[in-house]
Amino acid sequence: MRITLDKFSKSFGDTRVIDNMDLQIADGEMIALLGPSGCGKSTTLFSICGIHQVSGGRILFGERDVTHTTAQSRNVGVVFQNYALYPHMTVFENIAFPLSVRKLDRKDVERQVQAIAELVHIPELLQRRPSQLSGGQQQRVALARALIRRPDVLLLDEPLANLDAKLRLEMRSEIRRIQQETGITAILVTHDQVEAMSMCDRIAIMKGGRILQIDSPTDMYNNPINDFVAGFLGNPPIAFLDGVATGGAVALAGSDLRLPLPPHLATLNSSTPVRVGIRPELVGTRGEARICGKISFIETQGRENLYDITMTNGAVVRSIQHVREDISLGDEIDWPLDSGKLLVFDQEGYRL
Repeated sequence: MRITLDKFSKSFGDTRVIDNMDLQIADGEMIALLGPSGCGKSTTLFSICGIHQVSGGRILFGERDVTHTTAQSRNVGVVFQNYALYPHMTVFENIAFPLSVRKLDRKDVERQVQAIAELVHIPELLQRRPSQLSGGQQQRVALARALIRRPDVLLLDEPLANLDAKLRLEMRSEIRRIQQETGITAILVTHDQVEAMSMCDRIAIMKGGRILQIDSPTDMYNNPINDFVAGFLGNPPIAFLDGVATGGAVALAGSDLRLPLPPHLATLNSSTPVRVGIRPELVGTRGEARICGKISFIETQGRENLYDITMTNGAVVRSIQHVREDISLGDEIDWPLDSGKLLVFDQEGYRL
């Protein structure tokens, strides 16, 4: 099912939360609404499913205008952050609830519940109650209940927020597997960029009720439209250094260090103030430019270490590399930098 938001707006009283948003989600696509708390992503999701009434614009499911229809008539499946399972019901009864409302034949209900339980890998849990399940198992039950009604669109509101790190990793891949197997159109709301990048075909990154950029995870990571998007994507995060363009390089503020500009910016006017973004994978392994400073922090991440490099001007640049036995806290380093992949922004934060 193709989903279209056409000049969609939403206000609460005198507060405008979303203003004239345009968004189209392709049939069978999984898209993430990504952004910080308060950016309007959950408001957008709840408006799509009919919990919130639209203040302006239209919401289309395919060619059907559902702007002013009820939530029940939109045929959406919703998975909430807290799962919202009925504690007095068994897993079977929780999953079957949307079908029971339709008063389907008992044998048909049993067949459909068994099939969806197999899809989400919980057939052995059907007689348990929610209190007897782990967080990951409860999440699978909530997902099964949303899917059993065969919705036109699956809406996921921070579905992994209450899970521990290992379960989040497992459920990321499971939700994506199920979405691809069913071919359902899905919208994920999250503030976690790792979830968005690993689970979705495209990301719509939001700030202040507006979509700043829509792109595939790879394209958005490599070509962010501004420094906000660049800073929101990437773990470990990008480091920003202020400076001035001069002779095909950037003279960093408070330092004698000059970094070559990427080739497409080699002719940038001298004395132009810029902000340079350096991702951790660009430092320490290859490149013509150099980064100098002192190792001020080392974070062990297993097969890799994250090194913080404090430069002479006090700025901190990060490097992620395979564990190096030759580096210790406090060491002075002079490491290569792949300057051709630097991200450069103007004073307003827009990508040059």
